[in-house]
Amino acid sequence: MLPPEHPPLPALTRAEAELIDRYLEVVDLLGRINPARDGDTYGGLRAAQALVGKASALRDALALMHRRGETEVHASTLARALRVLDGERRTARIAIPRHPAD
Repeated sequence: MLPPEHPPLPALTRAEAELIDRYLEVVDLLGRINPARDGDTYGGLRAAQALVGKASALRDALALMHRRGETEVHASTLARALRVLDGERRTARIAIPRHPAD
């Protein structure tokens, strides 16, 4: 039996695709650094060190969009792309976990 097919990515410009990729890289690192989640300090330190470079790449992706005249963020299209790329689960790692019901 084949795994279920994921919905296709919406049509994105190269710059938008780069923005989404760089954004998710930053999100993944922030999730590893989140002090409200279990983990070790060394893993958080490594993620924080990598964050500097990934944040610069994210800035560069946005600067490229701006230079190319892509001055508007098409939120609904980019949100669809994030959902296809598991962005909801990945961004949830940044949030503070809810307390269990007492």
